[in-house]
Amino acid sequence: MHALLLLSIALLAFGGLRWAMHRPVAHAAGVLVDAAPRQTDPSDRSVVQHGDYALQPLADFDIEARVLSRADYSFDAGAALSPTDLALGWGRMSDTAVIDALDIDQSVRYFTYRWRDAPPIPPAEIVRSATNLHAIPADAATARALARVRVGDVVELRGRLVEASRADGWHWRSSLSREDSGAGACELMLVESIDRRPARSD
Repeated sequence: MHALLLLSIALLAFGGLRWAMHRPVAHAAGVLVDAAPRQTDPSDRSVVQHGDYALQPLADFDIEARVLSRADYSFDAGAALSPTDLALGWGRMSDTAVIDALDIDQSVRYFTYRWRDAPPIPPAEIVRSATNLHAIPADAATARALARVRVGDVVELRGRLVEASRADGWHWRSSLSREDSGAGACELMLVESIDRRPARSD
């Protein structure tokens, strides 16, 4: 009985620590990120070998955005390459007043949103100002930084949009547009660095 009690206390403590590490970051109303993502032709077009995957750079990419949601994957076809998706918003999609008027969800590698009465901003602006990004950590340090990212964080990710392929014929290609939506509209990014803006609420 004593051992069971200690185990229960340990599990509760672990759960509390995990919640503290991943609790959403709150912000007052107002745009947190003005700039749109920056995409340029790749500075190096050489194929990057990443474990079993060959990554063909399509563009250099730098995005600063608010994390609207995150989803972690362990068992789908892309999990070994990209274990985490981040739903990201910039412009008015980084404003709490807009975000609170939307129901945001992620599942099966999709990012979805719904509004209750009327859209808080024009739907076309939502499409242009938010995305679901499939993150490929470039190394162990980047993977650790990615694991610490919380909903509500303002982060800057630098790296490259890529097309991934595997010897068995499997492939996955990034979108290169911020104007698209639906299947194929997500960014597949080799993330080479992550900077997290300190939250005033921390």
